[in-house]
Amino acid sequence: MTGPRVRFAPSPTGFFHVGSARTSLFNWLFARQTGGTFILRIEDTDAERNRDEWHEGIITAMAWLGLDFDEGPFLQSALLGDHVEAAEALFANGHLYTCDCTREEIDERIEGNAKPGYDGHCRERHVPRSEHTALRFAVPASGSTVVHDIIRGDVVFPHDSYEDFIVVKSNGVVLYPLANAVDDRSMAITHIIRGEDLLPTTPKQVMMWEALNHCPGVDVVPHPEYAHLPMLVNEQRKKLSKRKDPVAVESYRDQGYLPDAFVNYLALLGWSPRGDEEIVPRSTLVEQFRLKDVSHSPAFFDVKKLTHMNGEYIRALSAAEFVDRCAPWVRPWSTQWRPTDREACWTKEQFNDELFAKVAPLVQERVATLGEVPTMVDFFFLDDVAFDEASFEKTIAGDPVGRDLLRRAISTFETVEWSSAVLHDTTLALGETFGMALRKSQAPIRCAITGRSVGPPLFESLELLGREVTLRRMHDALVRAGV
Repeated sequence: MTGPRVRFAPSPTGFFHVGSARTSLFNWLFARQTGGTFILRIEDTDAERNRDEWHEGIITAMAWLGLDFDEGPFLQSALLGDHVEAAEALFANGHLYTCDCTREEIDERIEGNAKPGYDGHCRERHVPRSEHTALRFAVPASGSTVVHDIIRGDVVFPHDSYEDFIVVKSNGVVLYPLANAVDDRSMAITHIIRGEDLLPTTPKQVMMWEALNHCPGVDVVPHPEYAHLPMLVNEQRKKLSKRKDPVAVESYRDQGYLPDAFVNYLALLGWSPRGDEEIVPRSTLVEQFRLKDVSHSPAFFDVKKLTHMNGEYIRALSAAEFVDRCAPWVRPWSTQWRPTDREACWTKEQFNDELFAKVAPLVQERVATLGEVPTMVDFFFLDDVAFDEASFEKTIAGDPVGRDLLRRAISTFETVEWSSAVLHDTTLALGETFGMALRKSQAPIRCAITGRSVGPPLFESLELLGREVTLRRMHDALVRAGV
């Protein structure tokens, strides 16, 4: 492929964060819009925090979102030789120096200093390298580093606001700023698109990139362009918290959000398509996306808006597509993937594919996620209704009128034509004899049949259940109420 080269470089330290998903998406959109190359590089050098299953989790979550990469996945740990070679070049050319200071010694020396951080104590000491020395980058004593950011414009970082930072620890581990720069150079990355939280570390990468360009024997590589995406915030306009906010992409997948809806919503977090429509196909996102149009203002991750948008996507599915998408939740024994830690409400023997195909249109208009479907339709497949006790008490057990209406309904339903229209009209007329509107008169019937006060259209459901099951459940509900 020709054109720009971008990379998504997550650290596998847990579930796939929605912020990481948004970063991945914006890199993917930019690559697809410009005819460029999208690379996946997993930054796994923090051995204490990384796990193999989290590597796979990143790839699986990206596949669910449809964010295919052109190169990779590369593991940063496999590129250690390049990192060490670059560090040696920087040291040999005076950009790094040895430091044997302990943390305690540094803290004691800088106590009371106007400028926090390392004080450059070893910069001119020429400490011999040993297993006890780290390598620090010699930040220029004056001037500033300018980060040319497509979204934020030029951002100036005075050098006196940075300490001489550690590049290689005493145990030989090459730290993120250099490893990241070296990998971006070797992969010929032209645009670095990442979160705003990494902007303060960018000058370190720029300074080392420039230093490497001045090392004899090291290829001169043009600096990439930067684009730091706006922070994602919660309802209190605070940065999304892993502990307090619902930020795991895997959780949304398990709840039954559609990947296209999730991608559409993520694209709106800092950017918007042209016109008034927010629900647009992926092809439109690719066609219209421009980095220069991304806002630098914080973006509110609104779960309610995401859920509403997901409901719109569900309603736009054809009936056959909806049935197919529901499979992991209603017939998990037939699918390769199923929601984590979720079991079907019924057994394989209880479930009826033909019946569900008839039931599906009744719930498609009423659910916002696919995970809501099982509890909307369980009464079709379970032998015994699972009652919501509050609803049962309100409409039947604690309501004498409701029980009387249920008795009359049993008697009347025994002989009427069994169709949704007739059942509707019969219940309407029955309610009028009690001075009830239809909404009120159907409540005890709904609870007796479904166990709850809400669900799919009642009379269409009764028609599908059949007369025998309907009458039995209404009778059982009265027995349960002690009548």
